[in-house]
Amino acid sequence: MFRPKGTAFVSLVVGLMVSGPVVHSQEAALSEREAMYYRYLEFPSLVKGGSIQPNWMADGSSFWYAEGAPANTVIFKVDPRANTKSPLFDTARLRQELKAVLGHEPPYQGLPFEEFTFVDGEQAVKFSVENRQFILQLDSYTIAHVPPLSEEEQNRLVPQIVREGGDWPDMMEVLSPDGRWFGGVKEQNLWLRSTVDGRSVQLTTDGVEDYGWDTGWDYAWDPVWLSWSPDGFKVAVQRVDYRGVEKVPIIHWLKPIAEVEWRRQYFGAIAGGRIPQSELWIVDILSKRQLRVDTGEEPDQYLSILGWRPDGSELLFLQMNRACNKLDLMAANPATGATRVILTETQKTFVMPFTEFWTEGRTLFTLLEDGERFIWMSERDGWNHLYLYDLEGNLLRRLTEGTFPVLRVVAVDEKAGRVYFTAHGDQQRLYDTHFYRVNMEGKGFTRLTEATGQHSIQFSRSKEFFLDTHSGVDRPPVVELRRADGKLLQTLSQANFDALKELKWRSPEEFVVKAADGETDLYGTLYKPYDFDPNKKYPVIEVIYAGPQSSWVVRQTFTPGGRYQGYPLALAQLGFITFIVDGRGTPERGKEFQDVVYANFGRNEIPDHVATLKQLAEKRPYMDLSRVGIFGYSWGGYFAIRALLLAPDIYHVGIAGAPGVELESDAGYEPYMGLPHNNKEGYEYGSNLRFAGKLTGKLLLIYGTSDWYAASQTMKMVAALIRAGKPYDLIVMPGQDHLSPFPPGSARTYFREAISRYFQEHLKP
Repeated sequence: MFRPKGTAFVSLVVGLMVSGPVVHSQEAALSEREAMYYRYLEFPSLVKGGSIQPNWMADGSSFWYAEGAPANTVIFKVDPRANTKSPLFDTARLRQELKAVLGHEPPYQGLPFEEFTFVDGEQAVKFSVENRQFILQLDSYTIAHVPPLSEEEQNRLVPQIVREGGDWPDMMEVLSPDGRWFGGVKEQNLWLRSTVDGRSVQLTTDGVEDYGWDTGWDYAWDPVWLSWSPDGFKVAVQRVDYRGVEKVPIIHWLKPIAEVEWRRQYFGAIAGGRIPQSELWIVDILSKRQLRVDTGEEPDQYLSILGWRPDGSELLFLQMNRACNKLDLMAANPATGATRVILTETQKTFVMPFTEFWTEGRTLFTLLEDGERFIWMSERDGWNHLYLYDLEGNLLRRLTEGTFPVLRVVAVDEKAGRVYFTAHGDQQRLYDTHFYRVNMEGKGFTRLTEATGQHSIQFSRSKEFFLDTHSGVDRPPVVELRRADGKLLQTLSQANFDALKELKWRSPEEFVVKAADGETDLYGTLYKPYDFDPNKKYPVIEVIYAGPQSSWVVRQTFTPGGRYQGYPLALAQLGFITFIVDGRGTPERGKEFQDVVYANFGRNEIPDHVATLKQLAEKRPYMDLSRVGIFGYSWGGYFAIRALLLAPDIYHVGIAGAPGVELESDAGYEPYMGLPHNNKEGYEYGSNLRFAGKLTGKLLLIYGTSDWYAASQTMKMVAALIRAGKPYDLIVMPGQDHLSPFPPGSARTYFREAISRYFQEHLKP
């Protein structure tokens, strides 16, 4: 292709219209390695069992769960007190009775359903088969058909979630404590909907565009934004003023005539710009009286509702300043709106970034049943630990201590005086997650799980038993039933991974190296292809995220989770050595380890990853450092670009999906960087745009046209590369947004194929 002197060359790929080296004929036969790549992308589906969703029964200890769905469904009942596990239903008898009612053989071979509801005090169950509802009497196995509820009756009993265009919820409802009302926001105003007769009652009328009663979802779509008082007569809710907050244009190119939609950014503002102004209100549902809670005069703050004291005497909430270095636990009087500060948490850097505040912030606070005390989580000594307070803000005692972080309070047994929690407490394996307990006196610290790896806990309502689901990168998941003191009762489910044998699966390798400072240990995982030969040379690919709000290594279970955390395993099958590592600046290693990022985003990450790569290759001669690639998405995309720009002699090929490229465009960087006018040099150095002229390797940029964040960022990177006269490759995904790196259908296939072909083309495994 002719390239005029002094101009940049770009290979542009738009949607499924292809040009450039990533072309792959859909009709071409896959090589063995390519076939393995696609099989390994579906790795989780090849591991059967090793997980249980318990449905706790009335006694608080027993539970049931389904296995073998849909073809051979069996529902087991587990009684931990008797330490028994048995089928809850006589499958043959139930199928015979159901056949007589249906007039034909029920579907499948096992139970024709995998979900049900107990009725009549667990003497009967209600289930659905072929869109018909039935009630089964467990003593006699008689089955009766239940007339279906009308659509109106169903709507009265089910909270509504309305999504516009498959995007964020436009309305979400929360059921009142007495079960009479659903509370929700519609068209900027607060509404109630009766569960008795379905009528709607509008509580507020003053909500307007960009200044309404806020839908207020958090990033898990958890409806904590609306909190009912215990008596069900008041709701606490936020009203948020978005006026003056910057919006971004989303162009819907695939419409008959392109349409422009102006949308607020994910985090709501640009760095240093105007942020949404939050207000906290309490609304009486009978009188419709609106009472604004006094949250002070500071204009820029973040609020999070925690809930009410059991007697309804106070509303509890969190308030954090814009710098995210001061966090107040507050209590509001629901009669007057007056507030008091229970305690204040401060840090020289940040207490927690606001991007985690609305979800993770609630894990800092655990109110005890007596309504007079609470457990508070704090990094005040450099490590996340638990402290017991009373509601007057008096520290009663410290509960945990040591050079390890507590992760989450799982349960509190006030009767027995014990707190149960997860933590990274193994000093030999810093990212393993284990289950612990300590008593209310801060004594009796005990680890309750043994096996290495990641432990996920489901605690019984009775506080007497728990399910421990655990696995490691080299060990398939298993589910164990244990007593609250950690004693193993029985293994309930062991994963079957026989399907991996035909894929020649080999166990990933965990490693420890030193950071660029030569002192700090970094942990990671390395993956090899199914046909690995130590006498050969393999190109290397790093899959990176490196964002300061997330640690990757701690997510490394046997079946990788997350949006693209299975990618290192899959890419390796194409003939690469792949790896992931958490460098300094990431969480769950203590405050000092994470604070390396403060005011220095983009400064230490790539040096740490380069140091990792060099140390790995020193002991592994099969790693070819003349052929090194890197892939990342979102902040991982930022660092994939940055690796090519700051270490061009190390990284030769990079793929950046939905990347950020500079820091001023997103207030999400403020907790780590401060405001731009206070850290001008840091923001400038953190921009990839200023280093565009250093690109020497091959760079592929991928973004979706409906991406409220990366579309603009990617275009800025493209412009910088053009100004610098640097070639690049580009894929545009029409209609895809920032949260769909692997969208369904043909776009997903195309995305995956583009990545694999690009690395194969330029790293030549």
